[in-house]
Amino acid sequence: MRDLLRFAPLYQERVWGGRGLESAFGRTLPAAAAIGESWEIVDRPEAQSIVAGGAFNGQSLSSVLARHGADVMGPNWPQGKAFPILVKWLDCRERLSLQVHPPAAVAGELKGEPKTENWYIAQTAPDAHLIVGLKRGMTRGQFERAIADNSVEQCVHRFPVAAGDSILVHSGQVHAIDGGNLILEIQQNSDTTYRVYDWGRVGLDGVPRQLHVAQSLRSIDWNDFEPGPVRAAPTSGTIADCAEFSIRRVVLGAGERVHLRAGEQPRLLSVVSGTVRVGPDSGPASRAPFGQKLGRGENVLLPYAGAFTFSAETTTILLLTENFAG
Repeated sequence: MRDLLRFAPLYQERVWGGRGLESAFGRTLPAAAAIGESWEIVDRPEAQSIVAGGAFNGQSLSSVLARHGADVMGPNWPQGKAFPILVKWLDCRERLSLQVHPPAAVAGELKGEPKTENWYIAQTAPDAHLIVGLKRGMTRGQFERAIADNSVEQCVHRFPVAAGDSILVHSGQVHAIDGGNLILEIQQNSDTTYRVYDWGRVGLDGVPRQLHVAQSLRSIDWNDFEPGPVRAAPTSGTIADCAEFSIRRVVLGAGERVHLRAGEQPRLLSVVSGTVRVGPDSGPASRAPFGQKLGRGENVLLPYAGAFTFSAETTTILLLTENFAG
């Protein structure tokens, strides 16, 4: 398998969503729906990415892994194992609920899955903010009392962000995304979220959404105070590094290239600004013609067996997600 894998997005309606993916990426969204999430790459029982184009057009990600796991993920990939990463675009027109994902130490007890995730902020409205972690010195008792008297916002760490910033959110960190953020979320393959507070909002059906206060209080890291983001920078470098994955920011000027060799590891490539064209091999001196174009907003899977060169047409920022294959 020497071709990259592109997938059809799976759009999810959310009460806090909007239509921002249309204007940001020129996509056609389901009519008259508030689209909060686009699941770009997913391999779960309830949601499957479908290959769009190429030799495996129309096949699910799970079926490709079942037949070609060694080529896609490497020779030691276990048969039947699900793809370990879920990639989403989040169009947060309004603030999301205050929530937490259970850490591994309690996830089994709560019948959930841990989820560490990275947020890359691709676009913001003026005065955009994120909420991650607790205010310094906050205790569980103070937090529980704040839930009861609707003063939770005074307990959590809220900070401004701009396009190009990112933050790694570990399982156990209480968090929320404020309105006005367009975010690329790269996360463990999990869909367990406990809502601890929802700002008095109702769902799409007009009924208050379910809260999971007991599970949240069991999951929150009560020693997690005021984490900070990785701020935008004009240079390449690592923006996230954890046990589940790592993410490199690659900044290319017009005409500059990045070369990825076959037989190293599978990777995910995300175009967060600019455009690149894809070449067939990774030789720095190659003069082979460049073919398909990847534009802003695209996320693709680069198989273990494939070699690729990406040439920037304009100033471009790529994210390379690595070290997830075990």
